[in-house]
Amino acid sequence: MGSQTPTKTEKADETSPSSTENPPAKKRRSRWRKLGIFLLFLAILIGIGRAMLPWALRSYVNRTIDQSPLYDGKIGDIEVHLYRGAYTIKDVRLIKTTGSVPVPLFAAKQVDLAIEWPALLNRKLVGRVVMVSPELNFVDAPSEGEAQSGAGGPWLKILNDLSPFKINSVKIHDGSVHFRTFTSEEPVDVYLSQLEASIDNLTNIRDEIAPLITTITATGLAMDQAKFEYQMRMNPFSYRPTFHMAVRLLGLDVTKTNNLARAYGAFDFESGWFDLVIEMDVKEGLVEGYVKPLFRNLKVFSLRKDIREDNVLELFWEAMVGVATNLLKNPPRDQLATLVPFRGDMSGPQTDVLAAIGNVLRNAFIRAYLPRLQTGEQGVEGLEFGPPTLADPVQVGD
Repeated sequence: MGSQTPTKTEKADETSPSSTENPPAKKRRSRWRKLGIFLLFLAILIGIGRAMLPWALRSYVNRTIDQSPLYDGKIGDIEVHLYRGAYTIKDVRLIKTTGSVPVPLFAAKQVDLAIEWPALLNRKLVGRVVMVSPELNFVDAPSEGEAQSGAGGPWLKILNDLSPFKINSVKIHDGSVHFRTFTSEEPVDVYLSQLEASIDNLTNIRDEIAPLITTITATGLAMDQAKFEYQMRMNPFSYRPTFHMAVRLLGLDVTKTNNLARAYGAFDFESGWFDLVIEMDVKEGLVEGYVKPLFRNLKVFSLRKDIREDNVLELFWEAMVGVATNLLKNPPRDQLATLVPFRGDMSGPQTDVLAAIGNVLRNAFIRAYLPRLQTGEQGVEGLEFGPPTLADPVQVGD
């Protein structure tokens, strides 16, 4: 009668709970394993895509900046920053393919394109561009092949194509703009440096109702020495150009631009300082503005030094310029100030607004700075500069 050995049925009953629990546990482990494999596969795909993205972007950027037949675009590396929705193009250059221009039209250490995160507060998804050390080079020359202005190029379209979103703002750090001539006896390089600039609210994310919603500001140095300021308000949605622009240059040492004076005016400065104010209003393409230059303590002609350095014709011209300058000076303050009005029309359908603004600045500076050039000429884009009149020197630069 001793202890009874468990029957097969009893053994089956004892093991039945574990047999009912094992299949769900195995299924759970199987699901986790599949999920892990999927996540690993997804991570591999993301890694491959992340590695391939700069290559794909580089190919796209190269095609985009090569839209102009006159200029060849070149870039360095591309960095992708997914965490901030941005990518960075290094060492950008636009080089003229015709002629023998020794400097690029545009060069930049880097161009960063990203989402403008603060705009999301206004429920707008837009982009912003930051350029580090950009450089613009305008070259004057007798032949078109050796000159370089960039006029007529699809530059705004290229910039818009590079950004996946509508560009709302642009920032420039440590920029420079050069006006050069390589065909004169002495190379000319007149430039602005250390430029800090910004363009804000291009897409009107704040839904402003004012007519001039976009602001452009810039500060820098002329010839590494004189203070330069630029302000502009514009309507980017206007069918015809509509904006207000003001430029101020204070305290330029004129001797730093003697190569320019020799090349375009056949004289040089012995000493003096130069201030310049330009204001321009454009409404529906109609332009009206003025240039107000001021020379202080100006000395153009030094007989003893110039007899040693210049030929007879140049000496005669410098003497004439010096006499005219002395006649127009304000004796108590040793200042020479004039006001040159200008007006014109930018309303034509083929008008290149950027080129027109550049021509206004160039023509205004040249006519204010070099007395040999005549006023009343018909300028590029139909701008006409009127005869100069004497201005109160105290008001120049106000």
